[in-house]
Amino acid sequence: MTDPARSETHADAPRPGTTPPTSAAEVDTHCPYCALQCGMTLRATPERVEVRPRQFPTNRGGLCQKGWTAAELLDHPDRLTTPLVRDRHTGKLRPASWDEALDRVTDGVTALQAAHGRDSIAVFGGGGLTNEKAYALGKFARVALRTRQIDYNGRFCMSSAAAAGNRAFGVDRGLPFPLADLARADTLLLVGANVAETMPPLVRYLVEQKQRGGTLIVIDPRATATARQATLHLQPMPGTDLAVANALLHIALAEGWADREYVEDRTTGFDAVRRSVAGYWPAQVERLSGVPVADLEAAARALGTAGTAIILTARGAEQHTKGVDTVTAFINLALALGLPGRPGSGYGCLTGQGNGQGGREHGQKADQLPGYRRIDDPAARAHVAGVWGVRPDDLPGPGLSAYELLDSIGSPDGPRALLVFGSNPVVSAPRAGRIQRRLSDLDLLVVADFVLSETAAMADVVLPTAQWAEEDGTMTNLEGRVLRRRALRPPPPGVRTDLAVIAELARRLGVTGPGMADADASGPTFPDDPRLVFDELRRASAGGIADYAGVTWERIDAENGIFWPCPAPFRPDTPRLFTTTFPTVDGRARFVPVEHRPAAEEVCPDYPLYLTTGRVLAQYQSGAQTRRVAPLRTAAPNAFLELHPDLAHRLGVVDGDEVRISSRRGEMRAPARLSDTIRVDTVFAPFHWAGVARANSLTNDALDPTSRMPEFKICAVRVERA
Repeated sequence: MTDPARSETHADAPRPGTTPPTSAAEVDTHCPYCALQCGMTLRATPERVEVRPRQFPTNRGGLCQKGWTAAELLDHPDRLTTPLVRDRHTGKLRPASWDEALDRVTDGVTALQAAHGRDSIAVFGGGGLTNEKAYALGKFARVALRTRQIDYNGRFCMSSAAAAGNRAFGVDRGLPFPLADLARADTLLLVGANVAETMPPLVRYLVEQKQRGGTLIVIDPRATATARQATLHLQPMPGTDLAVANALLHIALAEGWADREYVEDRTTGFDAVRRSVAGYWPAQVERLSGVPVADLEAAARALGTAGTAIILTARGAEQHTKGVDTVTAFINLALALGLPGRPGSGYGCLTGQGNGQGGREHGQKADQLPGYRRIDDPAARAHVAGVWGVRPDDLPGPGLSAYELLDSIGSPDGPRALLVFGSNPVVSAPRAGRIQRRLSDLDLLVVADFVLSETAAMADVVLPTAQWAEEDGTMTNLEGRVLRRRALRPPPPGVRTDLAVIAELARRLGVTGPGMADADASGPTFPDDPRLVFDELRRASAGGIADYAGVTWERIDAENGIFWPCPAPFRPDTPRLFTTTFPTVDGRARFVPVEHRPAAEEVCPDYPLYLTTGRVLAQYQSGAQTRRVAPLRTAAPNAFLELHPDLAHRLGVVDGDEVRISSRRGEMRAPARLSDTIRVDTVFAPFHWAGVARANSLTNDALDPTSRMPEFKICAVRVERA
């Protein structure tokens, strides 16, 4: 049977260009925002760049408001078109030539490493970078800078689900099945996911699923736009999802809904999990979580008696100090029901950032090399070093995780310089006020961006870089489908691609680069042509977990994207994982017993409310881009604090009042927005705004012991009229 995800082709898609790209009247490409990577067509007119929806297997012609307005940033008046350096006399940023800016960077790096060692330089990447840029950035850190200090903002997004997936399945791919499976599930459980606002085109799969007579269950402390579409909404107290998952498994086992044959043939560790969930009586979990016993039983019944069922987790369940264990609890439930590997069934997580999947596969994560290889694995080091033309012993070891890296910068023993590509940690990091102070303590802060983000405004050097419609490359969406991003036009004069910046910095630091007269073909190179970089990435990833060796740009064009692993050009790709085996040593999935534990910070008389954070439809991530788009700014002009009317009455607050929200780490101010869709003991703030409205001034920097994910989704706060 033809897989619905492979049913369309674009064999006549434009051929990839070389660097720099040439202008085209029209190109098929993908949205620059979330991991759904909706297909779109860009058309150049004399007045502007037009966005048109495109029939692609993921979005099927749909776009959200962010996608429709994506091209408005291309010629925005805030666009950076010349490097900026901080004047040593006035302390202000001023325009500079590329030579002056790059000299400031390389001179600073060279001096600091001479005085303080190689690890005095750190690199911070982003989950929106193309595969080519993520790969080149990891290689640059380890070969040109020889530093172990590199991580990226995807640590704040996918790390808990990734760690749980690796532990249970031996692999981390957000969705181990095509997105079309969602519509085929008799029961679909969404945990901590508000896709109606974060990925609106995905909602059509939920609609199809319900139209087929399916059951949609949503677990969320807020009655979000997604939860309001659910057949059943479980509204737990923040931080209790793990207990809810264990209760669902407890009920499924008690009712005899486990797939004993699947468990026996395809898994290990079941008995330990069976014993561990025996104590999670529904009545006990109701007292702990606030979810009624009847709702727990109804949810377990819908999953346990379904012909096909899918369980999906997202940031609401994962951004906790027990995020890995919470995801593991839902994986245990999926394994007990025999879901992974069956069409229309399974466990998956909803990746957030545009290249959140590919961004963590190819080397910008502190503990990884390309192909999702571990950096402390001697065989992995030998393979990648051979591709890079260096000795394995010259590669540094694992570095610090994202928050630990940011928290160490500027300290006596930490990095003295930070190079930032595709991230805005001044807004997006937890306990952001502390991170902002750390950044100000650096000897050298370099930011590559196309607008002056809050982090770029603090930099010593700002490098203007190309936007998504001005460079070719690949992205890997939430299904593990490798896609082609195509350039409509070259960057404006004075603007360079990230690959060109990395290549030039490597050359200035004395590493062999393209076009050098004394270039040694066997030594490291840093090409700025994305096709050449991708071809090298294919070789570096060959044989790894995330094997791209068989992925080519031509094949992506012909097959509407290629699902990894794909080990050879003549072999099929892998839209569905786990059909016969798991990529573990013995081919079996792992049950892992996990126990509920409290949040790192509980409420108290001084801070009596729970704060949870999240996104709104019209804004994205730190908002540095979307807050500059007029229609999005009109739709969502400012931050707010959502609270229940009963709580507002107790506080003497009416709708629209400015309130001050305080935690042990900082405070924010925003207008109150009253809603009876949230728990009385919980308030909600979106995290897209900076300054006094910065929600991450409040959030807790406590980390999951395995993934090093900060606890964004719950902390104790006090609310009062400002």
